[in-house]
Amino acid sequence: MKRTIVGVAVVAGMVQLSAAPAHAALTSDPVKALQSQLARGKAVNLTATAKVTYAAGLVATSALDGTVGFGPRGPVASDLGQTLQYSEKLLGQLKKSSPEETEALQEGPIRMVSSGGLSYVSGPVVDQALIQGESWVRYRKVILPPSNLVVEALDPATLKTLIAARTSWSGGILKGSVKAGKLAKASAPFAAFYGKSFTAKRDGKITYTLWFGEKGLVERVSAKASLPIQNRTVHVESDTRYADWGREVTVQLPLEGDAIDQSEVKDRVPGKMPGIWN
Repeated sequence: MKRTIVGVAVVAGMVQLSAAPAHAALTSDPVKALQSQLARGKAVNLTATAKVTYAAGLVATSALDGTVGFGPRGPVASDLGQTLQYSEKLLGQLKKSSPEETEALQEGPIRMVSSGGLSYVSGPVVDQALIQGESWVRYRKVILPPSNLVVEALDPATLKTLIAARTSWSGGILKGSVKAGKLAKASAPFAAFYGKSFTAKRDGKITYTLWFGEKGLVERVSAKASLPIQNRTVHVESDTRYADWGREVTVQLPLEGDAIDQSEVKDRVPGKMPGIWN
């Protein structure tokens, strides 16, 4: 029988983070500062946590870390590791529908190398399908994983919208609030994951804080969202820290012969790439 991926297994967890240090006044425009980094061969490191609450007692969390590579318009590739955890109530429900995938996701981290609509996945969740010496399962027609589950601060259009919707900005720390419908119109990454079907009567709300370095580059983003999804309101929290801006690295996809297509082992691996974006 074909197994289905644990749909909610994709969302990430909240970890207590120490307070960010005080920041000096900005010396450059953050959007222009970001755009100065957008070139092939440049990258940034990140660590991120997130938490998604579907309903009382139904909570999924995870931690994410790795590298995002840039192109002229924004992120184009990533090499990320992710660990997942579930509340006891949610874990019980997932084990009933997809017991083996749930257990595998709990066993260890997932590594994902993504670029050009392809994502290569390794880890316990796909190991059972690697019977011919391959190291990866290749997923096609996928969206690049986001650096933050709520707002993609590495996307110039998204960053511009967040700055415009600010409620305060002092000492390199910006706070703001924006409706989901407005953000979906301006932010392609947000729309890709949450859609554009927000209306005046059924809209969501995002609040956020951005910390900028002296040169205007984002050092941290923390965001919370309440979003109408199907017949319920889902609460999402995500916190991301960026480091080593401008490092010279190119994210390389695994060799073709080291991977097997998901379509060839679809009865033994998740139907969709496991991650916080599904």
